[in-house]
Amino acid sequence: MTYTISQIAKALGAEAAGNLDLTVTGAAEPGDAGRDQLALAMSPKYAEALAQGGARAAILWPGAAWQAMGLEAAIFATRPRLAMAGVTAMLDPGQGVAAGIHPSAVIDPSAEIGADVSIGPLTVVGARARIGEGSVIGPHCVIGMDVVLGPGAFLREMVSIGARATIGARFIAQPGARIGGDGFSFVTPEVSGAENARKTMGDQGEAKAQAWTRIHSLGAVEIGDDVEVGANCTVDNGTIRNTSIGDGSKLDNLVHVGHNTRVGRDCLLCGQTGVSGSVEIGNNVVLGGQTGVVDNIFIGDGVIAGGGTKILSNVPAGRVIMGYPGVKMDLHTEIYKAQRRLPRLLRDIAALKKAVSKPGPSE
Repeated sequence: MTYTISQIAKALGAEAAGNLDLTVTGAAEPGDAGRDQLALAMSPKYAEALAQGGARAAILWPGAAWQAMGLEAAIFATRPRLAMAGVTAMLDPGQGVAAGIHPSAVIDPSAEIGADVSIGPLTVVGARARIGEGSVIGPHCVIGMDVVLGPGAFLREMVSIGARATIGARFIAQPGARIGGDGFSFVTPEVSGAENARKTMGDQGEAKAQAWTRIHSLGAVEIGDDVEVGANCTVDNGTIRNTSIGDGSKLDNLVHVGHNTRVGRDCLLCGQTGVSGSVEIGNNVVLGGQTGVVDNIFIGDGVIAGGGTKILSNVPAGRVIMGYPGVKMDLHTEIYKAQRRLPRLLRDIAALKKAVSKPGPSE
């Protein structure tokens, strides 16, 4: 599929100059772009590589001297990453899931399949499941009984959605995502060493070794509109109440959301973040990669946690935190600086001790 510079600029709501009828078939980095590709050079440091490629058109920053760069046309982006979102959406060739239902798909007779739904090879759709119109279900997916999947869903290969999950419109799931597994919830007949250690902050007491008894998950998963989950992401069912994820939230690859947890609207949970059970996460929260969250706490609206943060207690709204345990980012920076000074400080202390303990002249 080809697009003219005029069509792309109009879709982006951006200004353009030069030969607006020039067509492109794809996008590329400036140094790699061919004659029929749109170079993405939204800042001067990227534009330096244009001479190494063969692009005739590029997305540039406002006011860029595009003709001096040897280009025939240019689109001017005031917000580069937003322009990236628009142009990549236009040029995405998709995953090639054929229209209609593949003959090898196994669909329960009681399932309701909306109009214009594509279902790939070897996918299984359970009893009474409902799939919204215009959805694309890739190969080897499993959609459990009584699942409700809103319109415009896009499930990549090997996505599984457990029974009774309710998912809103335009849901996107990357390969291997698992929605609606049972929660990690177990109990011992008597008080365990882990319970004592948590209560006393370190002492197991007289607890004896015991076998673990499984607590079943009676709840399901609720997901709002415009949510995306990454590859091998897992969201557990609730124990009694449902686990929920609010409208517009995005979960990166290998993110885990534990049972009963509630994630608010427009949150970002970055790669390898792990959220324990029964956590309340507000709206517009960003958890950086490998953030860990202990169970039964709340994280307020607008909180930002830097990568690797371990959140062990409640976090008030609007706070920016980092570290283990997570503290205000400026305090973490001071702690880190102090740690860097420790070896020198210890050497200075050792030298002072030696000087003080050295016998004087009269001794």
